[in-house]
Formats: sequence, C-alpha cells, structure tokens
Amino acid sequence: MISPEPFPPSSARRRAVLRGMAAAGAALSLAPAARAGYNVWTGEYTVPRKELQAQIETRFPVTLRYLQFLEVRLTQPQLGLDAAANRATIQALAEVRNPLTTQPLAGRLAISSGLKFDAAALALRLDRPTADRVELQGVSPRDAQQLQAIGAVVAEEVLRDYALHTFKPEELKMGMRTFKPGAITVVADGIKVQLD
Repeated sequence: MISPEPFPPSSARRRAVLRGMAAAGAALSLAPAARAGYNVWTGEYTVPRKELQAQIETRFPVTLRYLQFLEVRLTQPQLGLDAAANRATIQALAEVRNPLTTQPLAGRLAISSGLKFDAAALALRLDRPTADRVELQGVSPRDAQQLQAIGAVVAEEVLRDYALHTFKPEELKMGMRTFKPGAITVVADGIKVQLD
C-alpha cells in the first residue's frame, strides 16, 4: 500500500514551506554566515588554525643581529594554540652564529603571546610576545641565561604586533549593521573573535 505524501504538490502548505526555506536560504547567503569562519548564531568569527599557520610562515625565515656580532636565524615556525592560557605559541628552529666559533649553535626557540584587536587596521595582532624557552645544543647553563635574553629580543623584534589576520570590511558587516570585534578566545582549532 502506498502512503499519501504528507504535503501534496499542489498544497498551499507545501508552497508556503518552500517559500520560507527559500527566504531563509537567501537571508543566510547575504549574511556573513556563508563566509568561512563566521557563525551567525553565536556572533563569533573563527580564524582557523590552518590560516593562522600560513600567516605565521610568511614572517619566516628571519635573520637578526644581536650585539653587533651574533647572528640569529629562525626557520620553520609551528603555531600552537594554548586555550587554557588564552595565548598563541610559536616554536621555531633557531641557529645562532658567532664569528668567534666555527660551528653555529642549533636548537629551538619557543615564544608565547597574548592577542589584541587593532581597530584602525582591522587586524588581529600578537600582543607582547615573550620568549618562554631557548634550547640550544651544547650550551652551558651560564650561556643559556644569555641566550634567554637573546630570545626575548628576537621575540620582541620579530613578532611584536604581528598581524595574524586582517579582516576585510565586508567580514564585519551584515546588511546595514557593522560589527565591532570584542573578546578574543583561543580554542583548539583556531582563534575566535566575538563580533558585537
């Protein structure tokens, strides 16, 4: 036995439901919800980890001079997202060359940073990055302290106020309304910005 359709094709109710679905679809297509990263229901824009990693990579490799004779080269940055501390972390391979020695020192530099929104540039920026750890092979504890100072300078010079994401003006608009970024929250898969 064939059961009847719940809404016959000619039914006024079915046409009304279809019109409602079409209107909802059109409204959503005009809203930033259709854009990657924006959640119209929560008012949050999530910049995904992949985009953040790609943006960090554009800043590297970088080479700096310290005290006029040490050369510090950083490569292969890896972005981390520390949700518990609400901070972004960056680990990079580090190579320190000293003209007084034949072999460069190799290791890793770990940096962490808060986040802030720059309203003038519409940019999500790193805020006061700090060198958490400098690990170089074959370094004495006394030299390790000096290297921590080098790491602090590198973090400041390389990543201070670095833009992780710059919003396009249309990403902050829906219809006639313009949103203003508010709270910034680090999550496992990206950085969420509340749009108010």
